[in-house]
This record gives sequence, structure tokens and C-alpha cells, in this order.
Amino acid sequence: MQLHWHTEPLLLITLLLFGWLYAIAIGPLRSAIDPNARFSLSRGISFYLGLIITYLAVGSPLDQIGEQFLFSAHMIQHMLLIYITPTLFFVGIPNWLIDWLLGPNTIRQIFNRLTHPACSGLLFTFVYTAWHIPGLYEAALHDKRIHILEHWTMFCLGCLMLWPFLTTSLRVPKRSYPLRILTIFLLMVGQLPVFAFLTFANEAIYPTYAWAPRIINLDPLNDQILGGVIMKVVNMGFSLTILVSCFYYWSRSEANDDPVVGSTSFKS
Repeated sequence: MQLHWHTEPLLLITLLLFGWLYAIAIGPLRSAIDPNARFSLSRGISFYLGLIITYLAVGSPLDQIGEQFLFSAHMIQHMLLIYITPTLFFVGIPNWLIDWLLGPNTIRQIFNRLTHPACSGLLFTFVYTAWHIPGLYEAALHDKRIHILEHWTMFCLGCLMLWPFLTTSLRVPKRSYPLRILTIFLLMVGQLPVFAFLTFANEAIYPTYAWAPRIINLDPLNDQILGGVIMKVVNMGFSLTILVSCFYYWSRSEANDDPVVGSTSFKS
């Protein structure tokens, strides 16, 4: 086994281009986009950390290990692309930049529909489930173009799925607390079929991993079960964090809306 770091021009150019465009937007073009725009260093760190983790997910030896040897490594790769990097990008991109990009009415209307939980949640759940069908999954492992499409769809639909919970946009804002709570619960339920499919199988489902050389002391079936557990633990951890934060901020908003009761005097 010879592990390597990917240096494909398309991958490197894409990451460097996004990093360069971001730097131009928050630097020289910031006053032109919004004269009152403010920017914090922590946002920049978050954005570029997201780019670094994106490269580690698809450009480091983790990609080769997940593609040829271990299902669990491939699942870690997907969790990074679905949950971790989108979160870092949401934190890193300021609301004035997002709203500037959403300026045209047509784009704003499209995003408003695509990010509605009924749309983004169903799209993500359907596509994520479909990619785990053995035929499609094996096709992605053996064809680089399909593999790239798999990763792009998981990342993009992950961003749409998380938009109602994490966006800072004022043009296409977060959804109401009740809708967010219902949505995140349904998303947890929506992953149960894939989780059960992976963890309760009696044999390794994907031939690539069933026949792959064992690079660690983990047989194909237990590797598959471990991948399913990683998927569910990350999903549950992320979902429960969102649920707790929604309940917390919802209760605070309700408390702030209550009338202030002052002292009451009684006259006899």
C-alpha cells in the first residue's frame, strides 16, 4: 500500500480559488459590498480551517484508504464533508457577504425554496440514502468522476440541509424554532434506514471492502458496522446539539417577549 496526497489541478485550483475570492471579498471589496461591514479574525480562521479540512477529507491519504480499504474511513470522509466543513463555512462567511451574493431577486427566491426544510431535508435524505445503494456506491468507488459527483452532492446538499439552522443571512434567514426542531428530529429519523442497513447486515455489503486487503485488524463486517456507528454518532451528536440550542434560544426569545411585571401596590 502506497498512500499519497492528491495534487490534482482541479482540486487545488478549486480550493485556492475559493480562498482567493473570500480574501478579496472581505478585504479590498468589503467597503464596496457594504460600507458598514465589519469583519472578525475568527470568521476568517473558521473559513480557511474549513478549506483545510475539505482538503484533508478529499486530498489526504484518508481518501485512498476510504476508497480502497476501509468503509469506516470513507464514512469519516463523508461526515467531514456533510457536517464539519459546512459548519465552518457558515461561521466563516459574514452575513453581509452572504446577503450580497443573494442580492438578485431570482437567486434569493431559488435559495429560499431550496433551503426550506421540506425541500433540503428530503433532498439530502433521498440522495444520501441513494448513494449507499450497493450499485451506486461501488460505481463511485471505481469511477473517479462518479466519486467526485458523490462528494459534491453530499457537501452541497449538506449545506442546504444545514442552512435553516446555521445561516447568518438576513435575506434567507433561519427558520422558526418549531420548524427547526421538527426538521432536525425528522432528519435523525431519516437516517435510520441507512444505519440499520449497514449495522444489522449479516455480511459485508460492498464487494470492494469485502475483498480489500486488511490494513488493520478489522474484518469487513465489523468495519461496515463501525462505519454505520460513526455515521449515527456524528448525526446524533450534531442533531442533539442543534436541538438543545434551539430550545435554549427559543425559551430566551419567549422570555424576552413576556411583559415586564413591576411592583404592585394594593390599596385598601
